[in-house]
Amino acid sequence: MSFQLSLDLPDPAATDALGARLAEILRIGDVVALEGPLGSGKTALARATIRALTGPAEDVPSPTFTLVQVYQSDVGPLYHFDLYRLEAPDQAVELGVDDAFSDGISLVEWPDRLGGYLPRRHLKITLAAGADKDSRVARISGGVQWKERWR
Repeated sequence: MSFQLSLDLPDPAATDALGARLAEILRIGDVVALEGPLGSGKTALARATIRALTGPAEDVPSPTFTLVQVYQSDVGPLYHFDLYRLEAPDQAVELGVDDAFSDGISLVEWPDRLGGYLPRRHLKITLAAGADKDSRVARISGGVQWKERWR
């Protein structure tokens, strides 16, 4: 990974701003791996990114039980995966990750469940609790293509 960035997110508005910034640079074929423990803000960041691409009124439920939610945007289809309940990486193929990874933008919670199916060119965002109750820390890393786009 040649791109690394650490951001303090002092409140939910900062998480929303990170989602909006992320939305500005995403393209078809991009995969964003959202890592962190339960309650770290993965769904909140995905929701902010999706709303930045589709509109603020978009209903963005957590895909915990459906495993994937699909949205339409001007950029193209958006896939929001929550793979927490997957028992084996092959189950992700049944969800259509191959098509999503090539034809749309994918936001993937619990990407470790993908095993070898996670593309090497993904952007990884690891979220963790910050110093205050509502704060988070985002550690962002990826290849050189992400460094060029993030500028």
